[in-house]
Amino acid sequence: MKKLLFIIDGLLSFLLIFMVLLLLVPVSLQIFSRYTDLIPRYMWTEEMSRFFFVWLIMLGATLGVREKMHFDVDFLPPLSDKLNRRLLFVCQFFMLIFSAVIFYWGIEFTQFGWNQTSELAEMPMWWIFIAWPISGFLWMVFLLHQMFNPPVEGERVNQESFL
Repeated sequence: MKKLLFIIDGLLSFLLIFMVLLLLVPVSLQIFSRYTDLIPRYMWTEEMSRFFFVWLIMLGATLGVREKMHFDVDFLPPLSDKLNRRLLFVCQFFMLIFSAVIFYWGIEFTQFGWNQTSELAEMPMWWIFIAWPISGFLWMVFLLHQMFNPPVEGERVNQESFL
Protein backbone atom coordinates (compact mmCIF):
# COMPACT_ATOMS: atom_id res chain seq x y z
CA MET A 1 0.00 0.00 0.00
CA LYS A 2 2.82 2.39 0.86
CA LYS A 3 4.41 1.81 -2.56
CA LEU A 4 1.12 2.62 -4.31
CA LEU A 5 0.71 5.79 -2.23
CA PHE A 6 4.29 6.73 -3.06
CA ILE A 7 3.55 6.33 -6.78
CA ILE A 8 0.35 8.38 -6.46
CA ASP A 9 2.31 11.05 -4.57
CA GLY A 10 4.88 11.22 -7.37
CA LEU A 11 2.15 11.42 -9.99
CA LEU A 12 0.42 14.22 -8.08
CA SER A 13 3.68 16.15 -7.79
CA PHE A 14 4.27 15.77 -11.54
CA LEU A 15 0.69 16.85 -12.34
CA LEU A 16 0.99 19.85 -10.05
CA ILE A 17 4.14 21.03 -11.83
CA PHE A 18 2.51 20.32 -15.20
CA MET A 19 -0.58 22.37 -14.22
CA VAL A 20 1.59 25.33 -13.24
CA LEU A 21 3.33 25.17 -16.61
CA LEU A 22 -0.02 24.83 -18.40
CA LEU A 23 -1.38 27.80 -16.46
CA LEU A 24 1.52 29.92 -17.71
CA VAL A 25 0.45 29.51 -21.34
CA PRO A 26 -2.99 31.18 -21.28
CA VAL A 27 -1.91 33.76 -18.70
CA SER A 28 1.11 34.73 -20.82
CA LEU A 29 -1.03 34.92 -23.95
CA GLN A 30 -3.47 37.14 -22.08
CA ILE A 31 -0.72 39.49 -20.90
CA PHE A 32 1.03 39.71 -24.27
CA SER A 33 -2.19 40.27 -26.17
CA ARG A 34 -3.30 42.95 -23.75
CA TYR A 35 -0.12 45.03 -23.79
CA THR A 36 1.21 44.40 -27.29
CA ASP A 37 -0.21 44.13 -30.77
CA LEU A 38 1.96 41.12 -31.60
CA ILE A 39 -0.80 38.55 -31.13
CA PRO A 40 -4.59 38.81 -31.28
CA ARG A 41 -6.68 38.92 -28.13
CA TYR A 42 -7.89 35.44 -27.43
CA MET A 43 -11.11 35.14 -25.45
CA TRP A 44 -10.57 31.55 -24.33
CA THR A 45 -7.43 32.35 -22.30
CA GLU A 46 -9.34 33.66 -19.28
CA GLU A 47 -11.58 30.61 -19.16
CA MET A 48 -8.70 28.17 -19.53
CA SER A 49 -6.75 30.00 -16.81
CA ARG A 50 -9.65 29.49 -14.42
CA PHE A 51 -9.94 25.79 -15.31
CA PHE A 52 -6.22 25.15 -14.84
CA PHE A 53 -6.31 27.07 -11.57
CA VAL A 54 -9.14 24.87 -10.27
CA TRP A 55 -7.09 21.76 -11.01
CA LEU A 56 -4.02 23.38 -9.47
CA ILE A 57 -5.91 24.08 -6.23
CA MET A 58 -7.40 20.60 -5.98
CA LEU A 59 -4.08 18.86 -6.70
CA GLY A 60 -2.27 21.12 -4.26
CA ALA A 61 -4.85 20.44 -1.55
CA THR A 62 -4.46 16.71 -2.16
CA LEU A 63 -0.70 16.92 -1.74
CA GLY A 64 -1.26 19.04 1.37
CA VAL A 65 -3.37 16.30 2.90
CA ARG A 66 -0.82 13.66 1.90
CA GLU A 67 2.07 15.53 3.51
CA LYS A 68 0.05 16.89 6.48
CA MET A 69 0.71 20.46 5.38
CA HIS A 70 -2.85 21.73 5.51
CA PHE A 71 -4.14 24.63 7.55
CA ASP A 72 -3.26 24.52 11.24
CA VAL A 73 -4.71 26.48 14.14
CA ASP A 74 -2.71 25.92 17.30
CA PHE A 75 -4.65 26.99 20.37
CA LEU A 76 -3.90 24.13 22.77
CA PRO A 77 -0.94 24.00 25.13
CA PRO A 78 1.56 21.16 24.64
CA LEU A 79 -0.10 17.88 25.57
CA SER A 80 1.16 14.37 26.25
CA ASP A 81 2.01 12.13 23.29
CA LYS A 82 -0.97 9.87 23.95
CA LEU A 83 -3.40 12.80 24.10
CA ASN A 84 -1.81 14.33 20.98
CA ARG A 85 -2.38 11.05 19.08
CA ARG A 86 -6.02 10.92 20.15
CA LEU A 87 -6.58 14.54 19.20
CA LEU A 88 -4.88 13.94 15.85
CA PHE A 89 -7.17 10.95 15.22
CA VAL A 90 -10.27 13.06 16.00
CA CYS A 91 -9.07 15.83 13.66
CA GLN A 92 -8.37 13.35 10.91
CA PHE A 93 -11.78 11.78 11.42
CA PHE A 94 -13.50 15.13 10.85
CA MET A 95 -11.31 15.72 7.81
CA LEU A 96 -12.38 12.28 6.58
CA ILE A 97 -16.05 13.28 6.89
CA PHE A 98 -15.35 16.49 4.96
CA SER A 99 -13.51 14.48 2.30
CA ALA A 100 -16.44 12.09 1.95
CA VAL A 101 -18.79 15.06 1.45
CA ILE A 102 -16.49 16.52 -1.23
CA PHE A 103 -16.28 13.11 -2.90
CA TYR A 104 -20.05 12.48 -2.85
CA TRP A 105 -21.11 15.94 -4.00
CA GLY A 106 -18.20 16.03 -6.45
CA ILE A 107 -19.74 13.02 -8.20
CA GLU A 108 -23.08 14.86 -8.31
CA PHE A 109 -21.31 17.97 -9.61
CA THR A 110 -19.58 15.96 -12.35
CA GLN A 111 -22.85 14.33 -13.39
CA PHE A 112 -24.43 17.79 -13.54
CA GLY A 113 -21.76 18.98 -15.99
CA TRP A 114 -21.58 15.78 -18.02
CA ASN A 115 -23.45 17.16 -21.06
CA GLN A 116 -22.30 20.78 -20.72
CA THR A 117 -19.51 22.56 -22.55
CA SER A 118 -17.66 25.71 -21.63
CA GLU A 119 -18.74 28.84 -23.44
CA LEU A 120 -15.51 29.99 -25.04
CA ALA A 121 -13.20 26.98 -25.22
CA GLU A 122 -16.09 24.57 -25.89
CA MET A 123 -14.46 22.09 -23.55
CA PRO A 124 -16.57 19.44 -21.77
CA MET A 125 -17.29 20.77 -18.28
CA TRP A 126 -16.91 17.38 -16.66
CA TRP A 127 -13.16 17.65 -17.36
CA ILE A 128 -13.11 20.47 -14.81
CA PHE A 129 -15.75 19.19 -12.41
CA ILE A 130 -14.13 15.77 -12.00
CA ALA A 131 -11.33 17.40 -10.01
CA TRP A 132 -13.61 17.43 -6.93
CA PRO A 133 -14.43 13.72 -6.67
CA ILE A 134 -10.85 12.75 -7.54
CA SER A 135 -9.50 15.01 -4.81
CA GLY A 136 -12.11 13.91 -2.29
CA PHE A 137 -11.31 10.26 -2.95
CA LEU A 138 -7.56 10.77 -2.64
CA TRP A 139 -8.05 12.79 0.56
CA MET A 140 -9.95 9.85 2.02
CA VAL A 141 -7.26 7.37 0.95
CA PHE A 142 -4.44 9.47 2.41
CA LEU A 143 -6.33 10.19 5.62
CA LEU A 144 -7.26 6.55 6.17
CA HIS A 145 -3.63 5.59 5.66
CA GLN A 146 -2.52 8.22 8.19
CA MET A 147 -5.21 7.25 10.69
CA PHE A 148 -4.47 3.54 10.68
CA ASN A 149 -0.69 3.80 10.33
CA PRO A 150 0.08 6.10 13.27
CA PRO A 151 3.60 7.26 14.10
CA VAL A 152 5.89 4.59 15.50
CA GLU A 153 6.10 4.40 19.29
CA GLY A 154 8.72 6.82 20.49
CA GLU A 155 8.15 9.22 17.56
CA ARG A 156 6.91 12.48 18.86
CA VAL A 157 3.53 13.62 17.54
CA ASN A 158 3.85 17.35 17.25
CA GLN A 159 1.07 19.82 16.89
CA GLU A 160 2.09 20.76 13.34
CA SER A 161 0.47 17.54 12.20
CA PHE A 162 -2.99 18.67 13.28
CA LEU A 163 -5.68 20.32 11.18
